[in-house]
Formats: sequence, structure tokens, C-alpha cells
Amino acid sequence: MSIFKNHKEDHKGLNIIVVGAGKVGSTLVEQLSKEGHDITIIDKNKTRVEALSGMYDVLGIIGNGASLTVQKSANVADADLLIAVTGSDELNLLCCTVAKHVSGCSAIARVRTPDYSEETEYLRSKLDLAMVINPELEAAREIARLLYLPTALEVDTFARGRADMIRFKVPKESPMVNNQIANICGDSKTVGLICGIERNDEVIIPSGADVVLAGDVVSFISSREESKHFLKKFGFETRSVKNTMIVGGGRASFYLTKQLISAGIETKIIENNVNRAKELTDLLPEATIINADGTDMEVLKEEGLEYVESFVPLTGIDEENVMLTLHARQVSNAKVITKVNRTAFKNVINSLDLGSVIYPRYITSEAIIAYVRALKESMGSEIETLYHLFDSRAEGIEFNVRENSKLTNKPLKDIKLKKGLLIALISRKGKIIIPTGNDEIMVGDSVVIITTHTGFDRIEDILA
Repeated sequence: MSIFKNHKEDHKGLNIIVVGAGKVGSTLVEQLSKEGHDITIIDKNKTRVEALSGMYDVLGIIGNGASLTVQKSANVADADLLIAVTGSDELNLLCCTVAKHVSGCSAIARVRTPDYSEETEYLRSKLDLAMVINPELEAAREIARLLYLPTALEVDTFARGRADMIRFKVPKESPMVNNQIANICGDSKTVGLICGIERNDEVIIPSGADVVLAGDVVSFISSREESKHFLKKFGFETRSVKNTMIVGGGRASFYLTKQLISAGIETKIIENNVNRAKELTDLLPEATIINADGTDMEVLKEEGLEYVESFVPLTGIDEENVMLTLHARQVSNAKVITKVNRTAFKNVINSLDLGSVIYPRYITSEAIIAYVRALKESMGSEIETLYHLFDSRAEGIEFNVRENSKLTNKPLKDIKLKKGLLIALISRKGKIIIPTGNDEIMVGDSVVIITTHTGFDRIEDILA
């Protein structure tokens, strides 16, 4: 066992141990260290640990994260949280179990195997875990939401699924073009709010006076029912796709296909490995499983890529997924969703106009960071949901309002807020409220804010 220690300053953040220095672990170290937490990373891979401890202000330990000796070296007794994201589900669960027995810390385990996917609540409860998270399942859910509403580039959910924030590109023929937001959203029949505009490299948290231009990427928040009415009003297609073609038969494909089949969407998977293709045929009898090379253009043509309504490349290789997406956009009008695991070339990928791009590691890290912020702020308001928006240039945060404060029981027009911030939605007893200046925040509400600021822990942080 070796320990690599970078210079650490005194922080007011949490003491967090991350076990596993892979893609998700590295992303967590990067984002949590930026938020001022004391991070210890544990992994058997010396190169990864040295790289992370050298790049960020973190303590690195080489060893088995499930070992009591290793955890004691990481000072687990004083830890606030242990996050286990190694490549093994069983090791992750064991890491958390050991930590819970020797420390009062919270514990989060990444569990990916389909065998456990139906048992996550049981595991969480019996092992006293704060969270059990499955990146492939979460990615599949996000992809499914986009296939249910193919106009959208991205769909983020708030208020326990009752509200959606939908991101879409404005075509030049849209009636939105050259129209003020006050006119677009001010209609009494429009129950929603445009809460973000991306224009070139700029992110705008808009006011009613801002104007929508052709080519803008707009984010609109509303209740799930009203969001479809809004899109339909402005000429966007709102029906779900009828069929989809998936390349690659991994875990994410399995989870996605189960969801699509249950929603009545015909699904075809092209899988190169004959044994995996046979396994998927047994696991997913209602889907069409093709044993062939999904990266072969002739195979794709033969299987009907030109006519399919949606296409999702889910191979384990980012380059293949990107190339398949570019090919599909050339030969078909399908809704295309691209899964990308690595983020080093995110700017290049965004410049390719791939449409909807899914980053599973960000989905995982956002859920964990939301929990970390809520754990850090143990009194008052707590974070329910957190999304990094507009290529991480803004955040969408949903707060649970637990007690009275300077924000409650007074009209929003009388509250002085930070610039670059918008109160986008209030959820009260199951009802979605798009707030005006006369509305008030009350104890028990969930409040969604969109902001270019980062690191908010409490809803009071929005005050100027």
C-alpha cells in the first residue's frame, strides 16, 4: 500500500473517500475537489492514483478499497462519505459495508449488473446505503425520454418526474424567431418558462425582454403535460418514435430495450458477439436481435437504417458511436442519440452537430454531487436534484424548502436575487407553478432555480 499526498489546505467541505479511479471516479474527484471538499482516492492502479493526486488537491492511496487496513489509512473513521465506483459491483458493496461498520459515514455504491437492477432498493435499505446508482440504467432512462419526445436535444426532469426542462434548437421558420420571451411565454394558455438560451458560445439566463433568434438552443421548463402543448403550439413534433435501431448489446442497450418495449416501441439490436446475441434473444423475446457487425454500412442498410425513426449507437467505443451517428444523419431522418464515455474532446464532439449526446459519467456524478451538497447542508433547505446545464456553464438545482427563511412568505418581486439566476418553477403539493413576481415560496415547496453560478448548497445562496 502506498500513499501519495498533495498539498492540502484547510477546507470547510466534507471528508470524502472515492474508491475507484476509473472514468466516473476521476470525474467525481475533479468536480468534488472544485467544490472545496477534502478528497481521498483509493485504487489498485498506481498510475491512475498518481495522476489524480498530482492533478488535483487530493490524497491518493494505492490498495484495495475494501480492505479495513486501507480504509483506516484513508482515515475512514473521520469520513463524511465513501463513494465506491470500481468496476466490480460486489467490491463496491463490500467497500460500503466495511466503511459503515467502522465509521458513521454515509456510503454510495455503483451497481451496474442487471441481476441487481430490480433489487437496488432492497440493497440500499438492508446495507444502509445513502444511494445505489446504476450509470447504464440512468443513461437508458435519459435516452428513452428523448425517444418519447424526439424534438428534444435533452430532457431533464424535476419535481419527481412531474416537470420537464426540454432543450431544443429553434429552426428559422419557427414563429418564435425574432419574438420576445414575454410574448412567447406570456400567453395565458402557455404554462411554462424559457429559462435558458444558448447562442454561439454565450449562455443567457433570459428576461421577458430577450428575443429568440433562429438557430438558438432554447431550454423550456413546464409540467410534463404542458411542455408538449408548448412544443406543439410552435410547430414541433411531439409524438414518440415508433421504432428504433440500437448498435451494441451491452448493459445500456438491455435496459433501454426493456423500457422501449414496455412503451410499445419496436426495437432492433445489432450485436456482433454471437453469444451475447443469443443471450439477448432469451432476455428480450419481444425485441429483434441481429447477430452482425453494426458498424458495417451494408448491414445497417440491409436492416433498414434509411427508414428507421430513431437510431442509437451504444457500442463501447466513442469513436464508433460518433461515426455511426454521422453516417445515420447522412442517410436517414432518424432521431439520433450518441453515447460518449470520454469527455476530453467534448468541445470537438459538440462542434459536430450530433444532436443529442449522452455522457453516462456525468449522469452518475450529478446525482452524487446533489447528494453531497444536501449532506453538506444538513439544516434548512436540501437539494433534491442537480443538473449541469449548457455544457456545465450553468446549473439547474431543485431545493426542498424545509423551514422559513428570508425567501419564504413574501412576493418574489420583493426578493433581491443574484444576477444570472432565475426561479424557474415551484412544486407545491403535486401542483406545478410557473412563478410570477406575485408568487411566494412556502415551507414544503420544491423550488427549481437555473443559474450560471456554481456551488449553491442552500436556497438562501440565491440571494444577492
